[in-house]
Amino acid sequence: MQLLLLISGFIFCSALIIVSGARLSRYGDIIAELSGVGKAWFGLIIMAAVTSLPELFTGISSIVFVDSPDIAVGDIMGSCAFNLLILAILDYFVRGKPISSVVTKTHILAGFVGILLITIAIISIVFGRKIPVVGWFSSSSILLIILYLISMHIIFTNEQRNQLKLTGIPIVNQTLSLGVAIRRYLFHALIVIASAIALPFFADDLAEEAGVSKSFVGTLLVAATTSLPELVVSITAVRIGSMDIAVGNLLGSNIFNMLILSLDDILYIKGPLLVAANPNHALSGMVTLLMTTVVGIGIIYSKPYKRFALAIDAVILIIMYLSLIIALFYLN
Repeated sequence: MQLLLLISGFIFCSALIIVSGARLSRYGDIIAELSGVGKAWFGLIIMAAVTSLPELFTGISSIVFVDSPDIAVGDIMGSCAFNLLILAILDYFVRGKPISSVVTKTHILAGFVGILLITIAIISIVFGRKIPVVGWFSSSSILLIILYLISMHIIFTNEQRNQLKLTGIPIVNQTLSLGVAIRRYLFHALIVIASAIALPFFADDLAEEAGVSKSFVGTLLVAATTSLPELVVSITAVRIGSMDIAVGNLLGSNIFNMLILSLDDILYIKGPLLVAANPNHALSGMVTLLMTTVVGIGIIYSKPYKRFALAIDAVILIIMYLSLIIALFYLN
């Protein structure tokens, strides 16, 4: 009975994140349109940050309320891998061509930035005890924050230089005023935040009740759930032809996730977060690096057609993700 209640609570929180996460992106796009915020900046930075709200507040909840470093770190590292799995899923919705062949090559820059930041996170997990500490958190977190800000400037400047125009999901209701859009945005943001805060409680108890390690639950269940807004938004964007906003959202979310990881470390006052977490999370990071490399190769060297429903790079991404989950299951 207890296990059934925990599963029901987990599913309910997941459903709220899916529904309100999609609404968040819609009303955020309306706000960007009506307020005159640049679409390129919105698509690359704001959209990624918005769809990463569940990871942000799940991490805060895991650290502050549940005291579960493994749920927090597993959520971030697992979400990065899951976001790239979403890219493979998106390939199915692009008929006749690999999705990598219909997006601009400027996404490769975002991929390289993601590789840089995730590599630093992996080093912090493996060699965390040898990295200098500032107060109670790792100095690598400060480095991640600085590199994130520099990277955002470089990426945005590059987007402007190449005159890349990212368009968000079309506004369905043009009659909405800016005030109404902001109020609805805040309403759904609160739902996402509340659901994300509650999620670690169910995940933590579910892991104990089912006899599964918290690092595995964080990487698989929590990460997949908090990445659902990215999935919903990206599929919608692809279906209306906005391939670049979909791919940019996913790669941008991985970059933003590293910022979240550094913030989680600062909030965890018991010491460096990545030292306290299971070292198996480094495997998730390594697989994410490999998956990102496959995405970059797919964009650089992409065929203009595909024979089957999925292109070869999409199939490789799926195999890598499934291999990660199987490996983590046996390791834990």
